[in-house]
Amino acid sequence: MLLSEIFNERSIKLHLEADTKEAVFRELIETMAGVHPELSKTEILLAIQDRERKMSTAVASDVAVPHGYYPGTNGVFGAIGISKNGIEYNALDNEPVHFVFLLVMGESAREEHLRTLNRVLSLIHSGALVSMRRAKTVREVSDILSRFW
Repeated sequence: MLLSEIFNERSIKLHLEADTKEAVFRELIETMAGVHPELSKTEILLAIQDRERKMSTAVASDVAVPHGYYPGTNGVFGAIGISKNGIEYNALDNEPVHFVFLLVMGESAREEHLRTLNRVLSLIHSGALVSMRRAKTVREVSDILSRFW
């Protein structure tokens, strides 16, 4: 499955309004709910917060991948947010995060979850974030994501 399938164009925010980790979770969950109204925003938030309490999901300089398991669903769903100003995220390097890849997956999708995380890490290490930062449209971001499967 391509990253562009997991991160539907309607779940990509080029200009995050939030400036805190908690507010980013809420903003991206709201965006995701627009694509997947069958998912409970409250349950997603609880799953993301539970995972984040265990360890910060800031995985690389400038990038966080908050994620959580959502019972009763299959597959992997995602939302992406890009912040021009950066978000304090309790990252290991103490620097703000500018890219947030929020993932929600069903219990039965553990393998797909790991493959998706691997694709996101491949995207990060490929240098594609430079292009994503310059993107003027959601379509441009989606085109970049479509190269990672």
